[in-house]
Amino acid sequence: QVQLVESGGGLVQAGGSLRLSCAASGRTFSTYAMAWFRQAPGKERDVVAAITGRGGITYYGDSVRGRFTISRDDAKNTVYLQMFSLKPEDTAVYYCARSSRGDWGARPRVDEYDNWGQGTQVTVSS
Repeated sequence: QVQLVESGGGLVQAGGSLRLSCAASGRTFSTYAMAWFRQAPGKERDVVAAITGRGGITYYGDSVRGRFTISRDDAKNTVYLQMFSLKPEDTAVYYCARSSRGDWGARPRVDEYDNWGQGTQVTVSS
């Protein structure tokens, strides 16, 4: 069982920045795609950004493309989400997740991710 531990959430004003980190246990971290999902109250969990195993390809949701950047450091078993120009609608619990595969099909899907962190709250005030 892989353990994922997120950090870096918090309260920020609109237009501000935050960087989320997700530290993973396990020796095969680099093989698998990693992603950040988010879930706001009353809404479904949706993909924010994803990165393939060994980091060759990234995916961004339409609402965050150009503002967020996902990256990974396989030497540290860590994946990051740098968030700029935050908006109140970015407020949600953000989850780090490890895929069961190294990439994805048309887009990353929740059901492809079999290891999840506990989530970290991001709140953007207007």
